[in-house]
Parts: sequence; structure tokens; C-alpha cells
Amino acid sequence: MELRSFSQGYGQITYHIVLVPKYRYKIFYNKRVKKDCESIFHNICTEKGYKIHALEVVDNHVHLFLEFHPSTSLSEVVQYLKGGSSYRLFKLHPELRTRYWGGSLWSSGKFYRSVGNVTADTIKHYIKESQGKPKIEAQSHRLKKSG
Repeated sequence: MELRSFSQGYGQITYHIVLVPKYRYKIFYNKRVKKDCESIFHNICTEKGYKIHALEVVDNHVHLFLEFHPSTSLSEVVQYLKGGSSYRLFKLHPELRTRYWGGSLWSSGKFYRSVGNVTADTIKHYIKESQGKPKIEAQSHRLKKSG
């Protein structure tokens, strides 16, 4: 994955997101529901400008590895994914409403983790070693000359 340039910055926002249907029902065991769910997530991501790096729909949950614009919040992304997919899946598969009579397909929770090309240790090392030392060394060098 490469860093991208945006109007006011340069970087990357990628997340591993896991969505779970209410009650962990295995609704994606049905091949047609699974295929439609994959297609729906692809459509939503295309419409919203999210880039899918990986998508896996298993019997009772969905894994998404997404990249999106920095002006978009993670909560907004999850809201579009859950709301849009719920609405479209119910439309294509009205039989799901018998299980989810309340109108909510997804559980209220979510799993998410930011993902990048470097580890936390790499970033700590970069901040501590690459950024901090030259400034400190320059200041101590100036103090020795003036003293």
C-alpha cells in the first residue's frame, strides 16, 4: 500500500473492520445472501470513494480492509456500511426480516483496528531517534560555543 496525497496532507487511513449480524446468526451460510452482501459492500465503497484492499464474508461476520479519505470519520464509514448494506440486503432478501423483525441487521458493536505499513515500535523509534536527537544535539552544540 502506498501513501496518497490529499489536498492538505499526505498519508494513509486504512482499517480492518469486522461487522457482525445481530445474534451472530449465520445468515451468510446462504450463498446467495453472501454473494449479494459482497456485491453490496463493493457498491457502497465505490459510491463513497472507499478503497477495498480485502473483503471476506464468512457465515456469521464480515471482514473489511478499507482505505478512505482523511476527512471521513471511521464512525461515518461504519454507518454507511451497516445502514446501506442492511437496507439493500433486506430489499433483495425480504426473508431476512423474519429473523430481524426489528429492522436492524447488524449488531450495535464493531471491531476496528487501524492498519499501516509500519509497527508502533517503528514509529516510536522514528520519533525518538530520528526526530529528537538532531535538535537536542544542535542546542547543546550552540550552548558549548556560547559558554
